[in-house]
Formats: sequence, structure tokens, C-alpha cells
Amino acid sequence: MNAINNAEWRIRMADGSSENLAPESSLVTRMYLSFERFLKNLILIVMRFLEKSWNIGKNEPRKVIHCLKVGIALCVVSLFYYMRPLYNGVGGTAMWAVMTVVVVFEYTVGATLYKCLNRATGTFCAGFLAIGIHWIANQSGKRFEPIIMGVSIFILASAATFTRFIPAVKARYDYGTMIFILTFTLVSISGYRVANLLNMAHERVSTIIIGASLCVITSILIFPIWAGEELHKLVISNLEKLAESLDCCVAEFFSDSEDTTTNTKKMLAFKCVLNSKASEETMANFARWEPAHGLFNFQHPWGKYLKISASMRSCACCIEALTSCINQKDQASELLKNELTNTCQQVSSSTSEILKELALNMKTMRKSSRMDILLQEKSNAIQELETLMEQLSGLLFIQPKNDQEKPVIRTSSTNVIPLVEIIPTATFASLVIEIATRIEGVVDGVEELSKLAKFKLEDADMIIKQNKPVIKNIIN
Repeated sequence: MNAINNAEWRIRMADGSSENLAPESSLVTRMYLSFERFLKNLILIVMRFLEKSWNIGKNEPRKVIHCLKVGIALCVVSLFYYMRPLYNGVGGTAMWAVMTVVVVFEYTVGATLYKCLNRATGTFCAGFLAIGIHWIANQSGKRFEPIIMGVSIFILASAATFTRFIPAVKARYDYGTMIFILTFTLVSISGYRVANLLNMAHERVSTIIIGASLCVITSILIFPIWAGEELHKLVISNLEKLAESLDCCVAEFFSDSEDTTTNTKKMLAFKCVLNSKASEETMANFARWEPAHGLFNFQHPWGKYLKISASMRSCACCIEALTSCINQKDQASELLKNELTNTCQQVSSSTSEILKELALNMKTMRKSSRMDILLQEKSNAIQELETLMEQLSGLLFIQPKNDQEKPVIRTSSTNVIPLVEIIPTATFASLVIEIATRIEGVVDGVEELSKLAKFKLEDADMIIKQNKPVIKNIIN
């Protein structure tokens, strides 16, 4: 019997060889193996999820703090259900306070204030109008009451929906308009069946105000996250990334090494500037709702940050064009690259220094005394590069070609340079000049911001320390 169980079955293949036939596994074995694989995959997915969650909490602890703040607010508002005196005070509409906390509590203080004030204002206006129209409809008799209520809902809902298409209303009051439509419709419909409409509206407005107030207090008092401060840091970070990308692009184009893996991440940092438009506009909108905090006084010109960002995106578009030139650097003329290396790097370094200085000015909210010097250095470098390109163009001439020959350019030293090798270098140098020129828009934007935001001037002692080496050289 054991011999039969241990017998091996073999099959002859087409090429004459033979292979063992594995015995078929039973249904129970296959189910066990499938369940085991499913369990392992499930554990692996859970472990990856926990690892990503841990990394998010470790890298951005403020998100964890926000989650705790939401939990605290919900625990406090739940007391209106757990404690009998509070529940009797607001009636059965305590659930509206819980719903308000869930809906309006946002990550930043500005977003929370935006939703709270819009929700409270929309609810109050809608409730006031609904009660007034209900009184008018009630005085008209049972026959005309549903007609008046239906017509009022149609007119006000249509008009409020149309206002949501107006840019100014959509940017600041879109949520409040939506709450107005919802509240007016609910109160109007409820008023047709509910006897004491005024009491019901009062309870709902009260609970919504309680929930909104609790959200505002929790958001401001417990580790506040300001939208204005987030916008300020984002613009500063984009200035630094723009300077970093420009330096890396110029260094990479004129370098002899073919290894670009080390600088790729820094070189593509400009994409953060191109992709941050929506978040910047959102933060600027929420920042207008916030009170004075930190170094930001009342009426801080948050709109100027959008102007600075628009100028930076204009420069980032040119840097994106530089990256395409880098991909063609192998086709560029080594002779022209050697002639333009120092001057192009000088233009890029002076431009990046201006960006870094602007970032420092915004970070410290102080006006720098070095800006005029840096701008003059940039202008001199641009002029020098333009002069050099004119001189090089004077040394080049196009040789007449036959029908079967490609166009070439000869220098005065009789070196033959194909036209296709000149275009990448000339284009790259022109883009560097264009970026240096567009940077002036960023400088003007920061200058306007410094005037409206009342940036402080540098201390006299600091200016003397910076100028002391220059004074010594002049004396010597």
C-alpha cells in the first residue's frame, strides 16, 4: 500500500523527455492556501497604511494636532446630549450643533472662520426671511399660503444661486449662499406643517451659533494654524526653490559630467511654483477672514502675495524652458559654451541672490539694504552677457551652401560650427537673460508688499557692520 502511495507518475513530452506529475491538491488544501495568501496580503496592506500614517504624522505633526482639536470640539458639543440641563436648554435640535462642528471645523483658522461666519450669517438671514414670508403667507389664507411659499422659494433660491456665479461672491460667500438656500427651503417647508415655527427657527439658529463658536474658540486657542502664516511660508519657500532651480539648471547645462541624477530634484523644484496657484488663492481668501496674529497686523495685504506668486510663475515658465535646453546640451557647440559659461553663471548667480534676499526680507519682514547693490550687479551681468553675444555674433558668418550641403557657420578662426549646435547655446543664454529681466516683477511685488505691510528697516548697527569692509577698503 505504501508503495502505491509513494509511486510517481511521469509523462512523456514531445521531445522525448519525461516529467513528474504532481498529485492534485484537495479542495480543502486549495482553500487553506488561498486564505493564507489573502491574510498575508491583508496584513501587508495594513502595515503599509500604518507606515504611511506614521510618516505623515512624523513629518507634519500639525495635522495630528488638528485631528485632536476636532475630537475635543466634538466631545464638548456632545455634552448637550449627555447633560440633561443643556439638552433641555436647546431642545431636540442639539444635533445641529454636532453637525455644525463636523462641517465647519477646518485645518486653518481662516478656513474655520470663513465657514462659521458664512454659516451663521446664511442661517440667520434665511431664517429671518422665511419667518417673514411665512407670516405674510399665513395672513393670506390657506388657499394662497402654499402658492406664496412656493413662489418665494423659487425666486429666492434662483436669485441666490445666480449670485454664486459672481466671482466676488463665489470667492468669499459661496458657502454662506449655499447655506442660505438650504436653510430657507427647510424652514419654509417646515413652516407649512409646524405650528410654532418661530421657536423651531430660534432653536436651530442657537445650536448652530453654539457649534460655530465652539469651533472658533478651539481653533484659535489650541495651537492655532493660521492660513496667512501658511501663505507667507509658502511664498518664501517658492522663492528659495526658484533660486535653487535656476542655479542647478545653469550649472547642469555648462557642466561636462553626464550624471544628472543628483541635481534632478533640485532642478525640478520650480514645478512647485507652477502647481501652487490654487493653494495660494485659497490661503489668501481664508487669510482675509483671520484677525491680527503674529507679525501680521490688521488689513495685511494678502492680495499682494498673489501678485508675487504670479511673477514667480512667469519666471518658472522660463526655467521650464531651460530644462528642455539641458536635454539638448550634447548638441550644443563646446566653443560657444566655453565662451558663455562664466557670464551666464554670473547672471544666474546674481539673479538667484536677489531671490534669496527677497525670501530673507519676507522671512524677517525687514527691508534689506543690499537689494540695490544686487540689482545693479544683475544689470551689469546682463549687459556683459548681451555684449558678449553681440561680439560672438559678429565673429560668425553663414557659409553659402549648395543644394546637397547643410548650412554651417564659420568663425574668424575658420572653425566650422553647424547651425544646429549654435541654437541650443544661444537659446539658453537668451532664456537666462529673460529670467533675470522677469525677476524685476518679483522685486516690485515684494517692494509693494513691504510698503503696505510696513516692513521694518534694518537696524543702523547692522547696516554699519555690512558696510564696514567697504569703508575700510576705501580708506586704505
